[in-house]
Amino acid sequence: MLKTSLGATAALLLGICAPVGAVMAQTPVVAVTSIVDHPALNAVYEGAREALERAGFKDGEQIRIVFENAQGQPATAVQIARKFVGEKPDVIIAISTPSAQAAAAATRTIPVVFSAVTDPVGAQLVASIDNPGGNVTGVSDRAPVDDQVALIRELTPDVKTIGVLFNPGEPNSVSSVRELKEAAAKVGLSVVDAPATKTAEVQGAARSLVGKADAAFVPTDNTIVSALEAAAGALTAAKIPLYAADTDSVPRGALAAVGFNYRQVGEQTGDLAVRVLKGEKPAELPVRFAEGSDLHLNKGVAEKIGLTLPEAALSRAVKVVD
Repeated sequence: MLKTSLGATAALLLGICAPVGAVMAQTPVVAVTSIVDHPALNAVYEGAREALERAGFKDGEQIRIVFENAQGQPATAVQIARKFVGEKPDVIIAISTPSAQAAAAATRTIPVVFSAVTDPVGAQLVASIDNPGGNVTGVSDRAPVDDQVALIRELTPDVKTIGVLFNPGEPNSVSSVRELKEAAAKVGLSVVDAPATKTAEVQGAARSLVGKADAAFVPTDNTIVSALEAAAGALTAAKIPLYAADTDSVPRGALAAVGFNYRQVGEQTGDLAVRVLKGEKPAELPVRFAEGSDLHLNKGVAEKIGLTLPEAALSRAVKVVD
């Protein structure tokens, strides 16, 4: 009788404990990797978290989110990707082209949802936009380049040459610069390159445009945006207007930007991650493109370079920084 009671007690204890362990084992894990710490990419992360929570996947409750930042080092992004793959999360959210490429190279089975990638096909992340194939899909932030060139002409109609600051080692930036040159050529403008391969070179690249360019432009380049204040300071001192592809760069010293709200880009990314968590396959989820474009202006910078912003632009701006 005692033996039976002990056995029954043991069985009861196992019955109590097993479900707890099972619940813990079944808690989905979302691993997030980002290439660098800057406002636009941080907004993507926050937007993705918000979308997950809105869909019933709250961190610490229905899911567990782990986050790693490569601090601008592609080699570190590779290490993070390999670490995540070893931990076998349910989905990896990769913010930026370098982080997405690292994640895609590290696994062919774990779903990867990228964000803030300008040219996912060119970066060899997906086979095509409509049919990604494999285990990767995501959200592209391909910039509205024609709109950006139109803005440059509207605010500074005397501009003939645009200097573009970018890292030639970032595939997303190379693609953006190519599109900028094509858009500029359509309206008779020329573009001069100002390359910088690391943040320490950004200020020098900006200074190299003095005497060569009438305006400057920064695409969604992680290297340049990480050191935007250095570029903006040098260009403002030289009375050269700086335009940016992301609106978060305007309060940091750019004159103007027509671009996406990156928190909304993050929400789109989170929505895709939710679909993956619910069982859909990345191969069958077409790549989405960031939606909408907002105009942000910096009146303080305009005053410093002696520029009067047109009333038409001020009236339609979503945000004006004083």
